[in-house]
Amino acid sequence: MKRLVIRPLLALFTIASAPAAAQEALGDTAESGRKMEDGREGKGPSGFIALGPGTTPAYDGAKSYQLIPFGIADLRWKGMEFELRGLRARLDLLGDSPVQFGPAINLRFKRNSSSDGDGRVKLLDDVGQAVELGGFVGYRFGGDEKGQGEVAVDLTVLKDVNDGHDGLVATAQLSYAAYRGGRVFVNVDAQANYSDGKYMRSYFGLTAEESLRSGLAAYRPGGGLRDVGAGATLGYRLSRRWGLIARAGANHYLGDAGDSPIVEEGSKVQAIAGLALSFSF
Repeated sequence: MKRLVIRPLLALFTIASAPAAAQEALGDTAESGRKMEDGREGKGPSGFIALGPGTTPAYDGAKSYQLIPFGIADLRWKGMEFELRGLRARLDLLGDSPVQFGPAINLRFKRNSSSDGDGRVKLLDDVGQAVELGGFVGYRFGGDEKGQGEVAVDLTVLKDVNDGHDGLVATAQLSYAAYRGGRVFVNVDAQANYSDGKYMRSYFGLTAEESLRSGLAAYRPGGGLRDVGAGATLGYRLSRRWGLIARAGANHYLGDAGDSPIVEEGSKVQAIAGLALSFSF
């Protein structure tokens, strides 16, 4: 039976505490959220913020879930666009162009197996907090004057520089603006996530010592395609300034990640959901 863990507010925006698959699935929400705005272009900054509750698996491969604050924000000024999703942020230096390019950062909180783990996973070593730095490139095309039909593709590559997992992660994403009405938008998206061997061994591997301690088989995964996922984002405009954004998605572990004893003890399917109240300015 799945259990639900309620986490304290570790930070105002703390989606980065979610496992990787859920975290990356949440990323498309902000791209959808920019469609909530009234489209005005002023001399000063413009954008939106959105806050609300969300739920994600407690760690990579978990069958238990945790409640988290669900927060996103966009800020556009002087042809650039700053995007914040939880504790993941990026700066699009070409915000007025269909081409997207710029730096990116993500914070990933430690995995505390003794408090977060399911069953025997509680007996495994913790994984330290990671600070992932890198960049992204993307391209948007198509769509009518409302943005309906727009397709966006992007690739983000990040490397941990804080001795958390010491690895490299990459996410390729495709999103489609399926519907743009007077008050409603609907986006659908798909992602594929790659992780190198250091990341995989940190979150999905087990040393001989951990195997003896937990009773799970020792396991040394290699790098490769970690998971694929899909999701949908729905937005509804309540007024000129206020709106609602809802997100639901799921990822499925593949390859060495899917074969991990940690995932077998938990679940190969990692679902996420969130509901936020947005304010445009």
